[in-house]
Amino acid sequence: MLTGDVGLDRAVPGPDVSNPGLMLAGFTARFTPDRLYVLGETEVSYLASLPTGARVERIAALMDLGCPCLFVTKGLELAPELIALARERGVAVLRSPLKTSEFYNRLKPFLEEAFAAQTAIHGSLADIYGVGLLFLGRSGIGKSECVLDLVERGHRLVADDVVLVRRLGHDILLGRGHEHQHHFMEIRGIGLIDIAALFGIRAVRQQKRIEVVVQLEDWDSAAPYERTGLDGDETTILDVKLPRVTVPLNPGKNITVIAEVVAMRHLLKYAGVDSAREFNERLIGRMQEARNIREYLEEDYE
Repeated sequence: MLTGDVGLDRAVPGPDVSNPGLMLAGFTARFTPDRLYVLGETEVSYLASLPTGARVERIAALMDLGCPCLFVTKGLELAPELIALARERGVAVLRSPLKTSEFYNRLKPFLEEAFAAQTAIHGSLADIYGVGLLFLGRSGIGKSECVLDLVERGHRLVADDVVLVRRLGHDILLGRGHEHQHHFMEIRGIGLIDIAALFGIRAVRQQKRIEVVVQLEDWDSAAPYERTGLDGDETTILDVKLPRVTVPLNPGKNITVIAEVVAMRHLLKYAGVDSAREFNERLIGRMQEARNIREYLEEDYE
């Protein structure tokens, strides 16, 4: 830290980080305020080539945009008057020995994760054949029991009861359990059980990408449940659309096997195989062939 403890209590408003570029040349019309800026070898060399007054003026303009912090890479030195200006304005100046490109590669993922949108969802998350299935439904419908059965069949628990979800990038949702909950499950009639202790460390994982939502519902004979799989349903979590499969529960239904089929079907679709659509196209083709034969026979007058 080139400025000591000065400015370390300033809030960082967002994950944006860039180099000042043309701003150091005096063009500030298109630059975003409240952003972290990185001074690499090019920027430091350019500042060193300026007269002292111009150098201080350019850095002052950068700080006036609300920059909460400045980074200097490759262990470079800044002019003493710039350090004094930063202390006066209360802006922290941090120095890293890393090259500029490597510094960006480490800092950007950290900032994206720190500022990622997140929420807590009541449900259970499991890793089934490498597919993250998020089980939702009313309290007591059997989400935990379903995941417990899946774990017994060799799949992995990620989180039960409370799933902490955060969005990375534009379309990736990562789910994990609460830090105090670890991999405990509440099974009604039994109580709390430790999945890692009972089934081994291979039965759990710390986090998993959520790829399919499985909605468990009580059976309703009047409800229009999906029968063919052609009309896919979707739901939205943190502005990310996810495929949703609604499974009505009635006595005797093997929800565990259904969950495995949901995961395997998702893997097939990811590989470009859509069984329902292929069946539909094959059926339409057969119907068209039958129609062509019928029309031919109707037009044959010999």
